[in-house]
Amino acid sequence: MAEVTEPAAQAEEPSRRGMLRETRDSIVSVFANRNLRRIELAFVGSAIGDWAYATAVAVWAYGEGGAKAVGIWMAIRYLLMAVCAPFGAALADRMPRKRLMILADLGRALLVAAAALCLYLDTPAAPVYVLATLTSLLSTPFLVAQRAMLPALADRPEELTAANGTASTIDALAFFAGPALGALLLGFTTVQVVFLVNVATFVWSMALVAGVRLPARGEPGADDVDPGAEKPPSPGFLAETSAGFRTIGADRGLLVVTAAACVQTVVAGASAVFVVVMAADVLGTGARGVGFLDSVFGIGSIVGGVLAIGRASRGRLATDLAVGVGLWSLPLLLVTVQPSPVTCFAAMALLGLGNPLVDVNLDTIVQRITPDEVLGRVFGALEACFISTMALGALVMPFLIEWLDLRWAMLAIAVPVVAAVVLGLPEMRRLDLRLQEPDRLPLLRSIDIFAPLAPGALESVARRLTELRFVAGEVLLREGAESDLFYVIESGLVEVTQQGRVLRHEGPGEYFGEIGLLRNVPRTATITALEPTVVQALAREDFLRAVSGHREARVAADNVITRRLAV
Repeated sequence: MAEVTEPAAQAEEPSRRGMLRETRDSIVSVFANRNLRRIELAFVGSAIGDWAYATAVAVWAYGEGGAKAVGIWMAIRYLLMAVCAPFGAALADRMPRKRLMILADLGRALLVAAAALCLYLDTPAAPVYVLATLTSLLSTPFLVAQRAMLPALADRPEELTAANGTASTIDALAFFAGPALGALLLGFTTVQVVFLVNVATFVWSMALVAGVRLPARGEPGADDVDPGAEKPPSPGFLAETSAGFRTIGADRGLLVVTAAACVQTVVAGASAVFVVVMAADVLGTGARGVGFLDSVFGIGSIVGGVLAIGRASRGRLATDLAVGVGLWSLPLLLVTVQPSPVTCFAAMALLGLGNPLVDVNLDTIVQRITPDEVLGRVFGALEACFISTMALGALVMPFLIEWLDLRWAMLAIAVPVVAAVVLGLPEMRRLDLRLQEPDRLPLLRSIDIFAPLAPGALESVARRLTELRFVAGEVLLREGAESDLFYVIESGLVEVTQQGRVLRHEGPGEYFGEIGLLRNVPRTATITALEPTVVQALAREDFLRAVSGHREARVAADNVITRRLAV
């Protein structure tokens, strides 16, 4: 037996070392990128501040009205967050995302400072509840803008996944560090002091975001409008805020990953209940056991974040997401089969391991296949869905435990999730094929007009290219004809003439057709193949959407046009 398994073990060892090396290099690349580094460090302050503040408010609310007051405030808070998420997220597509993050931090700092003042002045409890809830509502625009902005800051898809993985790891650490900081401060100071410390975390975040150098974007709505066409009317308020839901519904890939993540968040909501029951009935430790179980979950999340980053280059984002969802169900069967402290801790570790596999891969998939102009609203729609499904899980689980007891309640919630994962695997594999890097992507990366585009936007352009072949002597386009396509030469050689005068020769990696598209004029020159030539063509609408919607790309194109027209 040893002779059979030894070669396999030797082969796996370099693979593991390679994955660890890739993980290390990916994380290093995130913090070597000035903009990504500032965004991640800003998230440290924002996430820890949110958790510390929530802990302080919960402690204060418990002192005011007991557990019922805490429960009612949390329920109202989550309900309003779910309802308001699409509306707040719409701002991420209507205004610069950097500015929105700064304003969200500023708003939260002012609201928390006002709540601290209310406590200092000993006002009635109502204003503090209102201010605390408004602070939570401002978290959604910040997080949506952050997630929607990452594709513009990452240099390649693997770095984008690493940035999402780093953010997920920070979130896992903040889950412990925030409440721990709040509890530590409450041990020797007051709730007001914790609030003021929270103000400082938001100021920290705001200062870091202010230093991000984000590539310039076009004005909302300008990215897909023909420069010579009349500007279309603005959509209504409801149509605009619901665009995220419509985009998800119209894209099979987005719909599949949204459904998978919603299944996972039902279990996540249920975990708020069954973790308490496991601590009380299985561990026999009461509330203290919840902290132990949460700690194991956090350790698993950190390991899962490293795993998600290390697997980024494997090209299996959707399949890994499905595995992550599976890890939110299969471990519960351990508790069903044998409820014991060992199986409870093992289940929590595996749940934690699966959490980043869902979060990191979901964010990366959404960022890569969603048009930038609706990316913020899609994330807002996802937030609304996830908050709702978490609330559903938390609502249903107590009844399942009451009717079935803990063991069978865990089985009842785990089996549907396993079934959903198995049934969804074929779609996940198809999505992985869709996410593979397009063959023509390296060709586009070499073009100055497209160089400023985010990786996801560039991939989208590459997928819309159409290959055309011409024989020597064949005319590709004729002077005075309608401008309908943009061309990139993949191989061969062409001659550019104007009124019979030879202007230049162009070969692989060079392009033509941009003047007529951007100036909305007929073709200004004739292009003839001097030898067998292969070009990649991009439709007028796709070219204008990519170039006109990105200020740096438009500037690069204008410079090329000016230089060519001067000849």
